[in-house]
Amino acid sequence: MIARVAGGLLVLAGLLGVASLFPTYLVVDGRETSLAAGPAGVVAALVVPLSSLAVGALLAAGRLPKFGLAHAGVGGALALGSLFIEVYNGSESLERAGREVVAGEWLLTVSVQRGAGWWLGVLALACLVLAGACGVAAWGRTVMDDDGALDPARPGLAGLAALLGAGTVLCLAAPAVGLPELLVTNQRTLEEIVVEQQGPEALYGRPGWALLGGLLLAGAILLCSVLSPSLRPRLATVGGLLAITATVLAAGLAGVRDATAPELEWTLPGMGLLLLGFGYAGLTVLAWLLRRWASARA
Repeated sequence: MIARVAGGLLVLAGLLGVASLFPTYLVVDGRETSLAAGPAGVVAALVVPLSSLAVGALLAAGRLPKFGLAHAGVGGALALGSLFIEVYNGSESLERAGREVVAGEWLLTVSVQRGAGWWLGVLALACLVLAGACGVAAWGRTVMDDDGALDPARPGLAGLAALLGAGTVLCLAAPAVGLPELLVTNQRTLEEIVVEQQGPEALYGRPGWALLGGLLLAGAILLCSVLSPSLRPRLATVGGLLAITATVLAAGLAGVRDATAPELEWTLPGMGLLLLGFGYAGLTVLAWLLRRWASARA
């Protein structure tokens, strides 16, 4: 019963996440912003909701329960940090920087007003957190096992996932986009000097709720990257890695969206974050293929 509730919460989170694309996200200094800012913005905003919808529908129907519960548990752990970050995004704290990247736009944060899109996104993240709690509660009560044929490959998968997790945390330590350098001529020596401009803040450099959310997100990525390959049965490993893939890939695509702003340029950590998202996707596919190969040999 609890497993089906977790599935229903995943479906609800997916629906709310999709619905958050259409209304206004935030009104920043009188300018309305939307999560559906360009193709990259739409894809970035849809990755997590669509994966939640697909997995939640299976779990609510009682199919592949450990796959869905692993996805819900890992996704809920990652969503907790994202929820705190969203609380910061919708706040008018005096500690905020004067300019920030909001939904792909480089804007002054003189005033910030929450739109319907922000509320729907926060509700979607809250549903993911609740689904994760239900997934953990239902894990021991749900029976689904296999012959353990994937066990020899689990240490290798854990090592690869740990490397990807460490790389993701390092990439999150720097902004995905920044302002280009300026060439300034020294009037006395007539020499050109390269001047770095102060661009967007990194995730760990923000104050308050954003810092807490960033630290929780980084810790969850590292912990779940190491834990997911050890989950049993084999499909649970795939479900856990799929949840991490969706979160990291969405963050990487959000960097692509932000880089389309006229004043900003894509940074090396932003490119790395996108590549790491594809790396997690490849690891998820590898875990699935190893499961099939192991089953075929058994």
